[in-house]
Amino acid sequence: MHIENEAAMRRLADDLAAILQPGDLICLSGDLGAGKSTLVRAVLRALADDEALEVPSPTFTLVQSYDLPRLQVSHLDLYRLEDPEEVEELGLTELLETGAAFVEWPEKGEGSLPEQAIWIRIEGGEDDHRNVSLHSELPGFEERFERSTAIRNFLQSAGWGDAKRRHLTGDASARSYEKVHLNGKTRVLMNSPALYTDEKLGAELSYSQIVHLAKDIRPFVAVGQALKDQGFGSPEIYAADLTDGLILLEDLGPEGVLRKDGTPDPERYHVATELLAALHNVDLPEIITLDPESGDRYELPVFSDEAFLAEASLFLDWYVPEMTGKPASQELRAEFETLWRVALGKIANTQKTWVLRDYHSPNLIWQASQKGLDRIRLIDFQDALIGPTAYDVASLLFDARVDVPETLERDLYQTYVKARAQQDRGFDEMAFQTAYAVMAAQRITKILGIFVRLARRDHKPAYLKHLPRMNAYLDRALAHPVMTDLKQWFERNRP
Repeated sequence: MHIENEAAMRRLADDLAAILQPGDLICLSGDLGAGKSTLVRAVLRALADDEALEVPSPTFTLVQSYDLPRLQVSHLDLYRLEDPEEVEELGLTELLETGAAFVEWPEKGEGSLPEQAIWIRIEGGEDDHRNVSLHSELPGFEERFERSTAIRNFLQSAGWGDAKRRHLTGDASARSYEKVHLNGKTRVLMNSPALYTDEKLGAELSYSQIVHLAKDIRPFVAVGQALKDQGFGSPEIYAADLTDGLILLEDLGPEGVLRKDGTPDPERYHVATELLAALHNVDLPEIITLDPESGDRYELPVFSDEAFLAEASLFLDWYVPEMTGKPASQELRAEFETLWRVALGKIANTQKTWVLRDYHSPNLIWQASQKGLDRIRLIDFQDALIGPTAYDVASLLFDARVDVPETLERDLYQTYVKARAQQDRGFDEMAFQTAYAVMAAQRITKILGIFVRLARRDHKPAYLKHLPRMNAYLDRALAHPVMTDLKQWFERNRP
């Protein structure tokens, strides 16, 4: 690739920083002054989100490590290495176990460097021009880099090609987010590659299909626009590539519904609860038109009993083996499924509407400059479907990411039922209370399994810290009389 100036080198550094992960070894070769250290410095500053970060050359120290927010990165310079075997003394193997590393003058360590590496060669040209070639022997890296390049091209097509890219967050799915900066303005980039294709799976249904997880970004675009049409806050979409799964969104800011100490802000939770009541009083469409000219439409799936059971069974798939050291037996699974079918049958006729699915603190953005319900903006609704109104209420009042005290839960519950009763004289509070208990218990059971799966399969151990909260929530949800049989099952079988 041709790098015409320092700004282009910085863009390349941003594109590398966006995909860097533990275990990545980047070997940089090129003549003195080619720009190897310039590239490393720009990557480190991008990862630190600090343009003033001191990045001294490790020519004399040989290795310099940086503990950065997303990962540790080490910078090695082998120019003064006298023997390739000295690489082992620098602890590169250990450094790659938990972080990434850049190695300048890798030729000096020939034969002692790990075989699976990313090789970047920088050759000088006229003025600031450089020619950069990249090839990788590390499985999966070239695909990651191609994705990062596709993001840069998408930004270019949206008029943001020169933007700085900074990692914002990842979530419990394959999606990731970046904040992009250009000329004093910011946007949020959603990177949501297709989860699966029906053609590839054929007749075999995956978990994602059974529970109706969005396989691409079409649902996000459709539901987001429909929410906006109904007067509810969702981020403005400035550009979208439905094929590549990329969206450039309005930056709503960092303020959520939690206090600075990480506890729920009661006022903001009450507004979020009132917003749900208002949403549940609207006749929401089940089919949304994406493009009137082409007739492209999106139909929200139905939250079926099979989907509820598949989700709840994650408790047996992941939580039980984690706690007992052995898989759940077929007998245990059969009893579990039977009891859940009975509980779900008791709420079969409950009121249904859109279920946004993850209606809790990480996905609620506070807008202090607005008034009323406009103070809440929604950012996670691509997995929306048609299901019980009680589901999202339980999602908020049993917030999986923060402790909601029982007294606050009761207050919020009363806020919701009071608002619904005022809106609809036919609102059946007893039926809603039953559905609320069943949906809360189902969601919490699912999340206990998901958090263990995230820790063990996806190498995100931080989710394990939420297990005590979720178990305490489950005890509260199971206290309702409709849950008696399942409560007894959990008392016998929950490790």
